[in-house]
Amino acid sequence: MSFIASSLGNEKEVKLRRFFSLPVRFHLLYKSRHHGTQSSQFFSSFDTHGKYLLAVFLQSGSVRGAFTSKSLKHGTDFSDPEAFVFEINDLNATQFPVINPAKAVTVSNQQNAAQSRSFKTAQNSVSISFGNCLNLKLENGSWTVSFCTDVTYGTTWAQESNIYCLDVELHHVQDVADVLPTPWNEVSWTETTREALREEFVSFKLPANYPVSRVKALLLGPVGSGKTCFINSIRSTMYKRIVRLPNVGTAVHGFTKKLTNYDVHGEKRGSPTVLSLYDVMALGDDDTAGLTFSDALAVIKGHVPKGYKFQPDTPITDAVCGYNAKPSKNEQVHCVLFTLDASKLTQYPSSLKSTLRKLNATLSDLGIPQLIVLTHVDQVCVAVKENLKNVYSSRTVQDKMQKAAELVGLPLSYVLPVKNYVTQQAVDCNSDILILSVITSILQAVDDTLEDQYPCTHKNELV
Repeated sequence: MSFIASSLGNEKEVKLRRFFSLPVRFHLLYKSRHHGTQSSQFFSSFDTHGKYLLAVFLQSGSVRGAFTSKSLKHGTDFSDPEAFVFEINDLNATQFPVINPAKAVTVSNQQNAAQSRSFKTAQNSVSISFGNCLNLKLENGSWTVSFCTDVTYGTTWAQESNIYCLDVELHHVQDVADVLPTPWNEVSWTETTREALREEFVSFKLPANYPVSRVKALLLGPVGSGKTCFINSIRSTMYKRIVRLPNVGTAVHGFTKKLTNYDVHGEKRGSPTVLSLYDVMALGDDDTAGLTFSDALAVIKGHVPKGYKFQPDTPITDAVCGYNAKPSKNEQVHCVLFTLDASKLTQYPSSLKSTLRKLNATLSDLGIPQLIVLTHVDQVCVAVKENLKNVYSSRTVQDKMQKAAELVGLPLSYVLPVKNYVTQQAVDCNSDILILSVITSILQAVDDTLEDQYPCTHKNELV
């Protein structure tokens, strides 16, 4: 039912989540405005087991409701030590935990109590009570609710009877053990953030005293890691629409065969930014397949001409046409992005780990900054797949980031989660923010490294 919007809205939903000791997600199962007011329609939304939340929307604008850790199909009168009732208005959000669990929930069908136990008939009169404080009744095609002060839940509500409900919703409450209560990276997932990151990227320039005028970032990764797709995703983010170029595909040994460079423009047909991305053949499992360690190093040092077609069985030497024997600093790679698939980390062979560790050690000696772009994070965590904002709260993603860091030999803070544009038909704010955050990290890493090598008093810093 995800296509039906809840009347709770983000603000009230956030307040509701705070009533639970562990992170939860709400899944809308029933909405009276949409599904109608037949008791059979309401009860068919329940499984035999589960945790549920009832929300009653009143004409005053407030929301009152209740939580039960047992399905209303459990019986007509049952104990529930986890039950509570609540009230949310513009000013406050109040929870009343159950005091007498034995009288927590009562369900009755006024026409036929025996039939109500199975809820197999389409009865039109049903009453659901939480203690005596909240009595929700479906009768004659409409929902009404009554409130009062009650010792079962300790409410202090004034007595009100047969109040008309604007809407009644039933949500399945799912424990989200994978979502941490506090994200390890605070991000404002707003359009303002996206535009600020984009503007900072477009306006970024390196200080004049650096021997580098542009930032060259090389993507290295195994087959299917999403290197080329990440480049297309960056272009999509900058052009504000999905870019469909013929440089993405699938192949057993990788799609990219040549050294290809891509300038990143601030907008379609706009001026190029300071960043250029370089794509190469996928890293092999060993030096007999895919991009070898020696060829990767030749690219990083600037010896290999653009457009060179890699041949794993023929190492790059100074005999290659266009070989640059003495590349300038500007012609060398300034940052290496190890691109890894979060969903395949445990499948990578030990030989790949050896190659990555060897590259890491060599690049460290050369003073070249390194980062890890962790793709497909939405495929390893349901919470992230449902909402990309959970990426910095997901235990699974954090675990994958740690594995990626160990694979290469870099600190956890050097791992950058991202979701490439693969199936989407349009760009979205959250994906763009992750992509632009990677770009920010690239420029900062290069700027920090060059500042140590070529101290300057003025620099344009990304925040």
